[in-house]
Amino acid sequence: MEIVKAPTDPEKDRPYFYVIKDKEIFTAEDENGKGVSYLYQSDGRLISSASFTGNVTDEATLKLMETVEGFRKLVHSVGVSIEMEDKDKTVEFVFQMYGKKDLYGGGANLKATVNTNSKEERIYMSDIEWTDDDDVPGQIRIHTDAPEQKAYLSVRFFLNDGYTAPPQLEEKPVDTNSKEYKEMIDRSLVNLGNTKRILAVVEKAKRGEDVNICYIGGSITQGAGATPINTECYAYKSFLGFKKLMGDGENIHYLKAGVGGTPSELGMCRFERDVLCYGKVMPDILVVEFAVNDEGDETKGDCYESLVRRALSLPSNPAVLLMFSVFADDYNLQDRLSPVGFRYDLGMASVKDAVTPQFYDRDNRILTKHQYFYDMFHPTNLGHTIMADCLINIMKNAIEKGADASYDPKLADAPAIGNTFDNVFLLDKKDNTDAATIDAGGFTETDTVLQSVEMNMDLHLTPEFPYNWMYDGSKSDNNVFTIDIDCKALVVIMKDSGEVDAATAKAYVDGKFIRDLDPYVNRWCHCNPLILIDEKTSGTHHVEIRVDKDDVRNKFTILGFGVVK
Repeated sequence: MEIVKAPTDPEKDRPYFYVIKDKEIFTAEDENGKGVSYLYQSDGRLISSASFTGNVTDEATLKLMETVEGFRKLVHSVGVSIEMEDKDKTVEFVFQMYGKKDLYGGGANLKATVNTNSKEERIYMSDIEWTDDDDVPGQIRIHTDAPEQKAYLSVRFFLNDGYTAPPQLEEKPVDTNSKEYKEMIDRSLVNLGNTKRILAVVEKAKRGEDVNICYIGGSITQGAGATPINTECYAYKSFLGFKKLMGDGENIHYLKAGVGGTPSELGMCRFERDVLCYGKVMPDILVVEFAVNDEGDETKGDCYESLVRRALSLPSNPAVLLMFSVFADDYNLQDRLSPVGFRYDLGMASVKDAVTPQFYDRDNRILTKHQYFYDMFHPTNLGHTIMADCLINIMKNAIEKGADASYDPKLADAPAIGNTFDNVFLLDKKDNTDAATIDAGGFTETDTVLQSVEMNMDLHLTPEFPYNWMYDGSKSDNNVFTIDIDCKALVVIMKDSGEVDAATAKAYVDGKFIRDLDPYVNRWCHCNPLILIDEKTSGTHHVEIRVDKDDVRNKFTILGFGVVK
């Protein structure tokens, strides 16, 4: 008879909850030609994931995850499992804590080498070298030996003695062909709008003429949460659906211009560059998605409406469709922005109206928040499919109704919110410099560490605003940038950053202090538009941007300006 020996010092059966469960990820190419995937956990993301993935409702437990100090009190160990098609590989898992002073370099790193055969590895908090700079849980990274690798990731937190975890939810597969799913999609239709332009595009495509279907928005339009980002994003999926309804010809073209973390205040500035490609592209259909980004729009809708009006006035007479996406906390700005769509009688789809009511209907729920959301801000592949189906539903309904006799957006009449920025254009180091007199002072460098995005079908990253002015205090004492310009509105586009050497600056107009320019307000590498001038009439203005002197924080970048003459 074989005697089975008990394991030495067995691990007790600890309570746990998932923060990531069977999440599909796709690695992008890193600077060394290998693969990396980022899953950000800061700014409430970890707490949201614990709530809708781990079923955690206890407020005290959720609050502990706001800081590294609380995290260490709560979490005994982190379980990590990864599945890939090739079961004989290993990947590196890193859970990085952000630092108080040095955001990216000051915190501890929880690391594990994980097999790709779903075997769980445990990272014990007692083994970690914590630092004095530890601040908040920051980001999870998955490193693979090559880019464009697909994997399925699960992460669960095992809890210290004295803490309890809720039962973990089991989810049923979502049937996208069911009657209930179709009814959910039908609920997304806020307004069909005048069908004249959209039917004209359908007929144009069926005649074999070139048709451009374009998208502008934030990170959801960029494709965040979709894996891979280029083919699983709502933009490409809806493009394929539109294309099929329009005859499926190769004459139908796709353009995607989403930039994460940015509102329509930036979208309007980059519209001519990123969508119109400086006159090389004329949209026939334009989808605008800023309903979860525009809390950052200082004008509370003027920029959004100005962008919509700019599109409607194009000689290609595009059909403009408005997409209202949603966050995991049910937030969006549909109430603020939908009056713009009603004012111009545009097609509008609300994924919030589609999915949010059923999240809370336990008896008739089609999908859970965990199935829809990749993180608290972005959809999963299924979520992107739902968004695409909401847009495709507009075209299906338009075709079924038929074309309205005529369409006049009446752009000369009063706007719903505002039209200050109808004619905004981008001024950077490369384009439209003749519109102003610029003395760059010590802003002689060009910043190459920029927010970068996957445009169109690309998986490689395109830097945003590469033609910029950067001040480096280690190379120059001249910390003042001046621009003399005749305008009625001026938006400075600055680079935000969490780097330790990111400097602050002050903006002055005609000798008057206007505002501080602080890259730590958002504290991550992205493009931040801020209004310096907003007047009823044009005038000549002298603008100064003066970098605050500091031995450590001594780099500041002006990415460009949005100008209204």
